[in-house]
Amino acid sequence: MSDRKRSTALALASALAGSAVLFAAPAAHADVVDVQYDCKTPIGDKSAVSPIDVKAVKEGDGYKLTMSFQKGVSSSPIELGKGAMNPSAVLMAGGAEQASIPVSGPPNAEAAPANTPIKISDLSGTYTPKKSGKVTFTAGVLTIKAMGTTTTCTPGNSPKPSLELDVTAAAGAQQAPQSSGDGTLPQTGPADSALALGTFGATVALSGAAGLLWLTRRGRRARRIPS
Repeated sequence: MSDRKRSTALALASALAGSAVLFAAPAAHADVVDVQYDCKTPIGDKSAVSPIDVKAVKEGDGYKLTMSFQKGVSSSPIELGKGAMNPSAVLMAGGAEQASIPVSGPPNAEAAPANTPIKISDLSGTYTPKKSGKVTFTAGVLTIKAMGTTTTCTPGNSPKPSLELDVTAAAGAQQAPQSSGDGTLPQTGPADSALALGTFGATVALSGAAGLLWLTRRGRRARRIPS
């Protein structure tokens, strides 16, 4: 085979190998999304916009999610020393699966000057799919704890997802109960199971009281019998 033909064959083989790797990789689509955070702070309501980037890295049966803030969203009227601020947030999963994924990060590595937007470190957490399909990840509530105070920032502009992944449910994964809108877990048994449980508890309590009353009356009756 001539050198030219050998080079052409090698180039074609490399291109095919690259295509195989490309098709084998999980499909993902990411956008940097502007999120308007409306914050409840110890010194009043504040609002700021930060571009949010979310990335995913496959780890075992799940993914390590990393949420990055490109701008600060809150400030302090006094300087915050190194390590004084602890950030955490929630990423909302949608699409094939509805879930809330907590993410957190290290305290501030440098002191934050007063009245200056605070740089938030990258926040990360683990997501293990329980259902297969396309799952989106959207910025949720951000919480900043500093010097005994808590600032809660809620996205106010209904941001679109920052990341979309094609995921496969982990082997043997079971669907975990999802929290309902009022913060309570849905019933996993019959619709009247909670009512039945409450009725059973009340019956046991009444039975105990009746037994005690019967024993008390019996004792009194026994004392009335002449010796």
